Amino acid sequence: MSWATLLAVARRHWPLAIATLSAAFFAGLLLVTRAERDAARQALAIEQAERKSDHDRADHRRAEQERGFAERQARSTSTFATQLAAREPIIVRSTNTVREYAQTDAGRAGCLDADGVRRFAEDRAALFDDPRAAASRADPVPAR
Repeated sequence: MSWATLLAVARRHWPLAIATLSAAFFAGLLLVTRAERDAARQALAIEQAERKSDHDRADHRRAEQERGFAERQARSTSTFATQLAAREPIIVRSTNTVREYAQTDAGRAGCLDADGVRRFAEDRAALFDDPRAAASRADPVPAR
């Protein structure tokens, strides 16, 4: 077959040749598009798996932190309860304490007798215009 014969056949069947070339082009384009789509789907699946594993790791870490916090809180509550139980209760018994202290030698010197209390109340009334001081002046102080 010569070149002239091929040109004559091409002129005669050119629509078929163009249709064949177009079909081959679009078939190749379709194959490339499918390959890109499959690659994108695979990349998306990989990314979703990575995100899920990151999420699972974060959940695990959060659970560990919550458990550690609960343990620390229980430990500190127990320590506080132990320390609180170890303390002696503070009961203020001022009357008995003063009376007992006044019976000692050091207490007799430091504690005021009834006249000392009265003088203290008068001094306070003289310094401050306090109605409580005047009322206390009127109240008798019992002697020992």
